[in-house]
Amino acid sequence: MADVWSQRRASRYGRYDGGPDPLAPPVDLSEALDAIGEDVMAGYSPERALREFLRRGGQDQQGLDDLARRVAERRRELAKRHNLDGTLEEVRELLDRAVLEERKQLARDAMMDDGDRALREMTLDSLPPNPAAAVSELSSYDWQSSQAREAFEQIKDLLGRELLDQRFQGMKQALENATDEDRAAIDEMLSDLNELLEKRQRGEDTQEDFEEFMRKHGDQFPEDPQDLDELLDAMAARAAAAQRMLNSMSPEQRQQLMELSAQAFGSPALMESLARLDGNLQALRPGEDWYGSEQMGGQEGLGLGDGTGVFQDLAELDALSEQLSQSYGGARMDDLDLDALSRQLGEEAAVDARTLQRLEQALREHGTLQRGSDGQLRLTPQAMRQLGKSLLRDAADRLSGRQGQRESRRAGASGERSGATRAWAFGDTEPWDVTRTLTNAIVREAGEGRTGPGVRLTIDDVEVQETEERTQAAVALLVDTSFSMAMDGRWVPMKRTALALHTLIRSRFRGDHLQLIAFGRHAQRMEIEELTALDAMYDKGTNLHHGLLLANRHFRKHPNAQPVLLVVTDGEPTSHLEPDGEVFFSYPPHPLTIAYAVRELDNARRLGAQTTFFRLGEDPGLARFIDSMASRVEGRVVAPELDDLGAAVVGSYLGDRSGFGRSSMGGYSDWFGGRGFWVGG
Repeated sequence: MADVWSQRRASRYGRYDGGPDPLAPPVDLSEALDAIGEDVMAGYSPERALREFLRRGGQDQQGLDDLARRVAERRRELAKRHNLDGTLEEVRELLDRAVLEERKQLARDAMMDDGDRALREMTLDSLPPNPAAAVSELSSYDWQSSQAREAFEQIKDLLGRELLDQRFQGMKQALENATDEDRAAIDEMLSDLNELLEKRQRGEDTQEDFEEFMRKHGDQFPEDPQDLDELLDAMAARAAAAQRMLNSMSPEQRQQLMELSAQAFGSPALMESLARLDGNLQALRPGEDWYGSEQMGGQEGLGLGDGTGVFQDLAELDALSEQLSQSYGGARMDDLDLDALSRQLGEEAAVDARTLQRLEQALREHGTLQRGSDGQLRLTPQAMRQLGKSLLRDAADRLSGRQGQRESRRAGASGERSGATRAWAFGDTEPWDVTRTLTNAIVREAGEGRTGPGVRLTIDDVEVQETEERTQAAVALLVDTSFSMAMDGRWVPMKRTALALHTLIRSRFRGDHLQLIAFGRHAQRMEIEELTALDAMYDKGTNLHHGLLLANRHFRKHPNAQPVLLVVTDGEPTSHLEPDGEVFFSYPPHPLTIAYAVRELDNARRLGAQTTFFRLGEDPGLARFIDSMASRVEGRVVAPELDDLGAAVVGSYLGDRSGFGRSSMGGYSDWFGGRGFWVGG
């Protein structure tokens, strides 16, 4: 036995738990980042947005809510399928068989004294209907039938094995047809175990005591615990489940089982040892649920051992439900017990949960979230760039959906070389940078270990020379942040539009100067991180006048750049700045408010601004006002649907950039194709 124990300790195999699987493919963060960015722009904190994505999951990825639903369904199914009469039913069947065989024997034994036969038949006829009382009354009965005696002994054997199986999983099967020596070994193990646990309560146990116990009795513990705490945890969890099962029975069921338990193995010593064990476990692990109960209303009877296993499953499912809720303080995805999830829902569920864990870890560790100076989590600049690229791709896809159109990948048309290079992409027409291209090929082949004459080029090696437009642009994007934008579901599309345009200019037209201006009751300049994190504004007022003041200030700061004015709004101006700096508000719009806005729009025209209004909503009054404003400065009006807003703004900007000083509407006038329309020109 000692050699077996040493070999078991020397070679333990199990699931890899040394951190992230080094062989697992990298997780794709793009879908998660898009969803998180969308929620952040809708007003969620980044932390909450991350939690919401993990709850929902992805397009091909189950989320925490899906797993929690399956856990709840599994729990309901267990409770509805089973009842707690299994052991009592087995006892009844064995008792009925014993009585029937005894009656047969009494009927055919012609040599038996008639008085003795009558007395025995009277004993059998007067048995109480309670199986426990009947077994107790027959415990001293002198059976005439060997088959009856065997069936009755099976009752005692069954009870002993069931009681042990409650505390030691697998004992019911292991002790089937057990010998007296086997039962003596169990008695010795229980005695040694209780002594070890009582030493722990006194603080006198050592690791050597535990190892000595395992050398003697380790074959009774397939879990292979490595110390007494592991053994205690496993045994206390099962003993508590057994107690919850007992708590869930009716008073009559509990009474019968208590009476029957005295018959286990034909000796009360087993019950005494088990009661001592339960007391020790409860004293050492009082935090287990020893007092809970369940409603079990199914048709499938459970024996004591199997029922304890079901109650352990229920407890494990409850723990999984809490872990999947992630609603407690300090909750992390690493809290998920993947082994328990695999046992209860299958390996596929564990794989889904592991993927979610890796997603959370990657999002936290790869520069997606950072804590600002105010202590709040925000999307990092890297995450903002990734999200912006995704939004820009979406806008480009919508633009390229027109007949004969595709995404423009040129940094500048027929401009001069900027000195910078970038990887070639489909559609590029810029000249190759030969030096960088050959260097990339040489480095790649060296990394691949290739030797020999010549260099083989692949498409991934190619870099092109970026060019700059000869004319720079000073772009002012004015976005309405009034009450109606938040109420009518235009808040997130507005932010997506700003981020897409910001990404386009920062990545492809770095010489242009972009100013983001939010205007509600008053206007303010904003960095893209501020705008995307901006909560919905519920102050009434649309101060286009103040927004245009800031835009014109931006244009004057860049006198050599072509001014481009882009205005996204869903309402007429209802506020303006007074000469003393105070905000004046009036609804319906006051004529003075309109006059102030018109004056600043005229100033923008005198500065040479090319103006485009993006009108959201179907209000006829707003349409008339925007049309008149655009006509006054020879600007344009776009009335897109919300999901086309980003593409409309990007398309207008690219159209203006394609040739300053001449109309570029022809390339965009048919883009909406019934989903919106262009007005003016």
